[in-house]
Amino acid sequence: MSVTPRLLAAGDRALVVEYGDAIAEPINARVRGLAALIERSAHPGLVELVPTYRSLMIHYDPLVVSPGELEAIVRDAAARLDEVAAPASRVVEIPTAYGGEFGPDLAAVAAHVRLSVDEVIATHAGGEYLVYMMGFMPGFPYLGGMSPRIAAPRMGTPRTVVPAGAVGIAGEQTGIYPMKSPGGWRLIGRTPVRLFDVTAPPPALVAAGDYVRFVPVSADEFHDLDRRVRVGAFSPTVRKRP
Repeated sequence: MSVTPRLLAAGDRALVVEYGDAIAEPINARVRGLAALIERSAHPGLVELVPTYRSLMIHYDPLVVSPGELEAIVRDAAARLDEVAAPASRVVEIPTAYGGEFGPDLAAVAAHVRLSVDEVIATHAGGEYLVYMMGFMPGFPYLGGMSPRIAAPRMGTPRTVVPAGAVGIAGEQTGIYPMKSPGGWRLIGRTPVRLFDVTAPPPALVAAGDYVRFVPVSADEFHDLDRRVRVGAFSPTVRKRP
């Protein structure tokens, strides 16, 4: 991985900063670190910073900061990245009911990877997943670190409706739909936890750099938690990652 980023103009109001071409934690850590460092500097003219798996898009006002000035800001921040301590990571535990009405594709995933349903559940719930980026819709976390043993392709024809809280698999990624929407990921479970709430500070439950751990629950536990979530009587467990 190169520590010298590649800078690419994206029209006359955005700059893309690339750190590589792979989904890898060290690359993503540099992207998130650069975004945090630039954001803290509060330079005039910077409109929005959008981190992804391997790059950072910086939207800016060219009437306030020129392309050359912005490139200088980025190169200065990139040169100081190794001097800045990484922030402590959080682990957010997401209670999840697997299979049945909650995960209609679980059996198909198990058949595809030639494992039992219980083995797929144990494997999926057995790790901590880095939130590489947020996207697709508000509050949707793209999670990395899933075992390739349970990787499964997207659906050939996406569903027109996926329920809020659905937990899906697409290739070697897993993710959670924060609200009802179309979608083509293989659905293996569902959580009653709200991933996005416009009335909450902040609206998104998780952010890039956090980790997610799925905690299996029964159908009865799901419905009980769902009732508690609806009346504001439940908050997921959040802890610091060692």
